[in-house]
Amino acid sequence: MKVLLAVTGGIAAYKAVELVSILRKRKDEIKVLMTESATKFISPLTFSAVGNTEVYTNEFDYTGLISHTGLSAWAEIMVIAPATANTIAKIANGIADNIVTASALAFKGPKIVVPAMNVRMYENPVTQDNIQKLLNYGWTIVDPESGHLADGEEGKGRYPDNAKIVFEIESLLTRKDMGGLRVLVTAGPTREAIDPVRYISNRSSGKMGYEIAKMAAIRGAQVDLVSGPVNIPAPFKVKRYEVESVQEMAEKVLGLLENEDVVIMAAAVSDYKVERVSDQKIKKINEELNLKLIKTTDILLEISKRRRSNQFVVGFAAETQNLVENAKHKFESKSLDMIVANDVSRKDIGFESDYDEVFIISKTSDPVHVERMTKREIANLLLDMVVTQKGEKI
Repeated sequence: MKVLLAVTGGIAAYKAVELVSILRKRKDEIKVLMTESATKFISPLTFSAVGNTEVYTNEFDYTGLISHTGLSAWAEIMVIAPATANTIAKIANGIADNIVTASALAFKGPKIVVPAMNVRMYENPVTQDNIQKLLNYGWTIVDPESGHLADGEEGKGRYPDNAKIVFEIESLLTRKDMGGLRVLVTAGPTREAIDPVRYISNRSSGKMGYEIAKMAAIRGAQVDLVSGPVNIPAPFKVKRYEVESVQEMAEKVLGLLENEDVVIMAAAVSDYKVERVSDQKIKKINEELNLKLIKTTDILLEISKRRRSNQFVVGFAAETQNLVENAKHKFESKSLDMIVANDVSRKDIGFESDYDEVFIISKTSDPVHVERMTKREIANLLLDMVVTQKGEKI
């Protein structure tokens, strides 16, 4: 994506540095604009170094076409973060007296404003009227958060989480081919208690399931995410249900199942649990500790028994050998529409990694080998196939 990021003169300007860093890591193309006031808070060199990009602070330091028209024509999306009350007022009323406001007036694509200021300035009716004007003119507003402000006051006006801004950027530039669909995604590991302090689990980080849930939401779906214990924040515009055991996950998934159009079971669900969980911590007294394990609920099998004919169900198979063969067996035995198989014995992909390499097996084609790429890219490719095959199924 080609992102034109405009930074204005608020104390939150330093937080835009992290936004530039995130966009660069995503391999987006970035150009940065700064008002003169913004340069008083943070150096243009900081943005240039972090983003490996050009930074423009006035209308006369652009070597190509006229600065504001050239830059606004180059970008796919424009983001003003942070946006001061002064800049919001100028843009809302068509004032173009610096490189940021002139570029905003010339830009015709999707555009985002991120207000960040003192609570009294934010709540002032004039500011609220100007924000409403921007909404009417087609701007997307990422609302500020409430809390402790830089000047010591409490209230609404804090610069929001950069992840939320990135979500809105992606959302505005992504086709909404999943609009109208309700999608259930499971993610992460499960935990089966041994005693009050110990449990059986696995190495799943939940990254794959969370990327699927996030990208489905970005593509317009209503997403329910049933998650085991992970260290990942809930994606924006996704309803997350936190569970721990297989039984808890089964109850939540089966309770939601009736209303879902697509079910993607990316969670790494424990196959066994301890038959008798100790009420007290088991003391290290004997040389051996023998635990009797029994099978947990097979959630995919229960789904296959209860699903509607027009529901599309995707399973995951984490394997260490005979990858395609084992996945095909699971695919057929659980009556799935699609299954994603990955080799969890490899160190460069899979558990805890941002990358994976998978085979996708479905009823309509031979196994598709997806070579090593980011889990976000795999999530999008998987959803492409789901959208296509779900449509054919209807």
